[in-house]
Amino acid sequence: MKFVVLGAGLQGSACAFDLLGQDDVEEVTLLDVQERPLKPFLEQRAGEAAGRLKTRQLDFKDLAAVEAALSGHDAALSAAPYYFNLDLARAAVNAGVHFADLGGNTDIVFSQLELDEEARAKGLSVIPDVGLAPGMVNILAAHGIAQLDETERVKIYVGGLPQNPEPPLNYEVVYSLEGALDYYTTPSWILRDGERVQVDALGEVERVEFPGLGELEGFHTGGGISTLPWKYEGKVAEMEYKTLRYPGHAHIMKAIRDLGLLETEPAQVNGYSIVPRQVFVSVVSPRLTKPERHDLVAMRVAVEGKSNGKRKRLVWELLDKFDWETRITAMERTTGFSLSIVGLMQASDQVLRKGVATPDEAIPADLYIKKLAARGINIRFHEE
Repeated sequence: MKFVVLGAGLQGSACAFDLLGQDDVEEVTLLDVQERPLKPFLEQRAGEAAGRLKTRQLDFKDLAAVEAALSGHDAALSAAPYYFNLDLARAAVNAGVHFADLGGNTDIVFSQLELDEEARAKGLSVIPDVGLAPGMVNILAAHGIAQLDETERVKIYVGGLPQNPEPPLNYEVVYSLEGALDYYTTPSWILRDGERVQVDALGEVERVEFPGLGELEGFHTGGGISTLPWKYEGKVAEMEYKTLRYPGHAHIMKAIRDLGLLETEPAQVNGYSIVPRQVFVSVVSPRLTKPERHDLVAMRVAVEGKSNGKRKRLVWELLDKFDWETRITAMERTTGFSLSIVGLMQASDQVLRKGVATPDEAIPADLYIKKLAARGINIRFHEE
């Protein structure tokens, strides 16, 4: 099999690393809009892969060039910024290759779904939102809902956290500070009484006890479950996604946001037009970025309802940590490896349907969980 990975950042590099570790992958081409050195873990894997990794600089806005670059491959996997994904999906369908991406923007996913008929006609699979959240959590939530006769409540929690938190935020940048700030400022879609409603990001903070970590806090953020509130409106009474952080984080970030320091509209400062968020990112990002991210990922998906007249609570939990052997972060593993797993399933015809489908519709949960476990990403399940 031959794959293209679009984006040579943290998640794209992890995706390429995992693909190169599969015996039936003949070639991986890593494309990026700029020339950049390989991440150390990928450079080592590339050396072991005996020339199976190709790298190339490519302007993702040049769709003709992108389409030509994708042609002849089995699948294209996008770890590029979310705003490229609609055009990249269209280029993949035109080139006749399967496509998956890390998503992160629900409006773009709805636009990608409009490519369904063309993709199905060509026998192609297009699956947006296949990272951690959205992605892994969507697959598990749908898996739980399918096991119940009546689902009353779905509660999802995910956090990318430092193993050694430092004040004042007790947080490190584990993927993109700009992305995190988007989630902190975008209202979250949830289900309440079976209806889809929006709630304020950083709101409804609650205490969450997590095995192996102790007390965390959970609060609303946007985008984590993508299209699920639309799919299950009127079918599930309550559904929500909350981000996990160490206690006190939401209070500080809400104050920063409410003071206007995360605004994207320019402000006039001594005659200069300055965007507050750009200043915030420029000043804060270096302080929250460590030379090596010794991080962890905590995830919980809890689905409650009835089966055969009996109440059940189905819970999937994950606690993954920085891999000291490969020096790949937990966020890279749970996100980048999820992308590679989905691409491998597409190329091996192991998905549930062709055309454009969200991960909860297209990915068989049991097989997906098994493939994660083969990579040391172990999801624990228990029933209450």
